Order: sequence, then C-alpha cells, then structure tokens
Amino acid sequence: MGSASLAGMACSTTPTSPSAGSSAPGTTAPGAGGAATPPVSGTQCAVSPTETVGPFPSLGDYMRRNITDGRPGVPLLLTITVVNVSAGCAPVVSVMVDVWQCDHEGTYSEYGNGRGQTFLRGMQSTDTQGQVTFETIYPGWYQGRATHIHVEVLTGGRSLKVTQIAFPEDITAAVYRTGVYAAKGQSTTSNARDNVFSDGISLQTLTLTGSPSAGFTGTFTVGVAL
Repeated sequence: MGSASLAGMACSTTPTSPSAGSSAPGTTAPGAGGAATPPVSGTQCAVSPTETVGPFPSLGDYMRRNITDGRPGVPLLLTITVVNVSAGCAPVVSVMVDVWQCDHEGTYSEYGNGRGQTFLRGMQSTDTQGQVTFETIYPGWYQGRATHIHVEVLTGGRSLKVTQIAFPEDITAAVYRTGVYAAKGQSTTSNARDNVFSDGISLQTLTLTGSPSAGFTGTFTVGVAL
C-alpha cells in the first residue's frame, strides 16, 4: 500500500518462494555497531508494502553480486537495506535478499524467450549494516507494468517480505530515450496506472543518483517487523 497506515496490509497473497539459506535474522540495535539506518525510499520508518511475487520468480538460488550475465543496458548499482521497524529501523543482519527483473526488452530469464538463462537474478546475505549490493542494469518494461524490480527477504527459506521497487518516471523516460532502450520506446504504463503501484509508491520508489550516460547508483530500504 502507498502509505504507512496501510503498509502492514498485503496487496495480494504472497506465494511460496524457493528455499534460500538457513541463517536466522539478527537485528543490530541502535547504538550497537552504529546508529539505526532509516528508510531511504520513504520519509517514515514503516513496514514496506507487500506486493505480488509476480509470474516470473526465480527457479533457483543464484548467490552473486553481479547479476547482469552480460545483458546490455544502463548500469545500476543497487544497494538494498533491510531494517526492523519494530526496533527503530535497526539493520537486520544475515537475512537473504533475492532480486529479479526483466532486461531492456522486457524479458525475464528462465521463462519464455529467456528459458535456460539466469540473467538479472541474484541473492545475497545482508551484512552488519543490513545491506546487500547488486550490480545490475536499469530494467526495461513490458505491457501492463511500470518499470520495477522484485525483492524478497527470506530467512531459513521462510519469506519475511515480498515487495517491488518503483522507479522515478522522469529518470525512466530519459533512460528509455537512449542506447538499447530507444528502439522499444517509452513505457505505456505509468506508476499510477500500474496494477501493483496504483495505490501509491511513497515507500517503494528507488532513490537514484547518476545519469543514463554514466550509469546510476540506487538505494532502497525494505522495512520488516520482527
């Protein structure tokens, strides 16, 4: 949901996800190993909206930082921080973060034209700051959906949160005028008209710095209640 008051409600049922790791989550309390990390994708310390896992979840566990598999596109260095809203948004240590996204053409690996490939999928365990960083590309788009990246947080194979990352539309438009994205053109679905994001993206928008020519650095926070 798009506001803190609705953040704890699921937009849809979260399907069962592939098993990932066996580490139990550890929460770093404020003052122990640094101050609590506040959400950077919103202005409040709030549980992230729960969203659909979508039709293309990963069929395997791909433990890696670089998930591009040589797929072309504008580079995106994506850092995700997992925080415990029940402890003042202290970082959550040693949980798995799984991400998956489409390429510049709107294709997912492991399905359809991407069958037999694993591009743009990866998992990592959060560090002492509750963070993971993935080397990826700016996602493309496909009919009916705004630009997005899927994120799931798990511990011991149990899903703690499934959400999705939304992108600022002005930056997306600029990216889609360049390079490998230009041939497909602009997305036909805005964030507001997207069936997942239509209820608001205040807690789900990626914070970006950079440019289409130089690449981007993105930061995003996933809030869970432990």
